[in-house]
Amino acid sequence: MATSSVASTSVGTLDVPSLVSQLMAVERRPIDKLNTKVSSYQTKISSLGTLSGLVSGFQTALQSLNTSLQGFSATPSDASVFSAAAASTAVSGTYSLNVTKLAQSQNLVAAGQTSDTTAIGNATSTTITFDFGTISGVPPGTLTGGVYSGAIYTSNGSGTKSITIDGTNNTLQGIRNAINAGNVGVTATIVNDGSGTPYRLALTSNNPGISNSLKITTDGVAVGNPDIDTLLGYDPGGLPAAQHLNQTVAAQNADINVNGIAITSASNTVTGAIQGVTLTLKNLTTAPTTLTVAKDTATVSTAVSGFVDAYNALSSQIKSRSAYGNSTSPAGALAGDGTVRSMLDQLRGIFLTPATPASGGTLTMLTQVGISFQAGGTLKLDSSKLNSAMTNNFSDVTNLFSSASGFATRLEAWSSSVVQTGGLLSLRTDSLNTSIKEYNAQIGKLEARMKVLQKQYTTTYSNLNMLLSNMNSTSAYLTSQFSKGTSS
Repeated sequence: MATSSVASTSVGTLDVPSLVSQLMAVERRPIDKLNTKVSSYQTKISSLGTLSGLVSGFQTALQSLNTSLQGFSATPSDASVFSAAAASTAVSGTYSLNVTKLAQSQNLVAAGQTSDTTAIGNATSTTITFDFGTISGVPPGTLTGGVYSGAIYTSNGSGTKSITIDGTNNTLQGIRNAINAGNVGVTATIVNDGSGTPYRLALTSNNPGISNSLKITTDGVAVGNPDIDTLLGYDPGGLPAAQHLNQTVAAQNADINVNGIAITSASNTVTGAIQGVTLTLKNLTTAPTTLTVAKDTATVSTAVSGFVDAYNALSSQIKSRSAYGNSTSPAGALAGDGTVRSMLDQLRGIFLTPATPASGGTLTMLTQVGISFQAGGTLKLDSSKLNSAMTNNFSDVTNLFSSASGFATRLEAWSSSVVQTGGLLSLRTDSLNTSIKEYNAQIGKLEARMKVLQKQYTTTYSNLNMLLSNMNSTSAYLTSQFSKGTSS
């Protein structure tokens, strides 16, 4: 038992609480050591978690780099005419384009009404059916005042959709809302033309192209509600009298010419006209315009820069958290940790192992594309050297990063192995958590022992205090008696 400075409450007695507290501080030293270890291991786990997040960020940067190397840019000479996006299946080249027609949707307008809230017809339930197809003829019929004669309507076979008009929605507003809510492929609006009957229902097919022209049938006449049929019935292949709506805009396909080849499209978003390229048409051309498809070097440069930044963030944290302490700075939480040493050894091995060159290629090391190590273990990027390498032989650069032996491929595989369950970081974290659990179990047992020991110390020294107090009383009594005897 260690010695301690014992406080007294009075001459010859002990300050039991103070004495027990000093004794328990000595007894708790093993617990304090275990708590220090637990705290140390928790700090290690936190550091490993930080490294895991940085490795995942590094892995994401590598995936972005691999993706960018497969990409193409598609650049129009006049962006006001069309825009373009190229997929990985595109082919580099320059293409000549003319846009002579833009795809458009059919627009129809109904006869004017004096009010958009007054009931039309009666409350009888009436079914309105919408079909889409092609209006044809020579040339597709004759259009006069928005009405066809001599036209032929052919359904596109996509199926019909219907809505119901009854006493709850038989106003112009109600019909508009029913059409829009019915998801029938048509958008309805109400326009005010300023006339004596200004409120007119306007219908627009949601999809452009000549095969998306409307035919609208109703059972209004059959069920005794002819006013609904008079408002909405529209058969462009029938007699003009059967066309109760006027066509204000005809459905139309887009017509373009690519390198002298005529192409038609039901949409202004054109795919397939140029391999791997999607065109979005905006305006007609007055003269041929060009589209240049090439490897997307700008995106690759950005991705390589992101790869360098992500590696440097990881490298800096590995270095600081594994550093040994000295007189000016404390040691990192992972100083001497075997897991960190393994990570560094594996990374070093990947960077020092050349990639297999592509057929006819010469690139095997990252330094050849401007990526090199600098003092402190971080990477630096020479963008001009990278751009020069991509200009001279883009496929060789792709091979250097993305082939089976490429640096991005191997580094991504390493990143995945490190952060996955059962990987280096996972195993080390599990090991530390196991140790913490064991230490906490020991601490729990020792804490139970401390409670018993503290009670024993308190009882022992309290009893001793009582003994001392009795001895003091006896001593005082004897002294008093001796004094009386002497005086007599």
